[in-house]
Amino acid sequence: MSNEEFAENFKARTKQFVIRATKLYQALPKTGEAKIFGDQFLRAASSVGSNYRAACRSRSPEEFFAKMSIVIEECDEACFWMEIKVDTGLLPNDRVEPLIKEGLEILAVAVSAMKHTPSKTNPHFQKK
Repeated sequence: MSNEEFAENFKARTKQFVIRATKLYQALPKTGEAKIFGDQFLRAASSVGSNYRAACRSRSPEEFFAKMSIVIEECDEACFWMEIKVDTGLLPNDRVEPLIKEGLEILAVAVSAMKHTPSKTNPHFQKK
């Protein structure tokens, strides 16, 4: 698979993550704490897709690295809020677990991509 094909597939995957996150948000009970947790979650989850899309349009390795750093941070935060929803009983684990799994997979791919980005600001990049 070429880099361009991978990027297009990952764009579609992160977009689906946002769509699934939106549906999970809509399934929350209509309580005060669910709204607060849900709003934080939806902001983070939607940022994953939008910032990956922006990373694909970056003009330099440094810009790509910066955008991927945001993708990683926001994806991790989205997973955190999903765990909170389960731990507080707002949603059952079986409803949330598949999206947490997808979030962790997206997170792993994003970390790997960032580690392999040649950038002056990337302390992880190792030339082969």
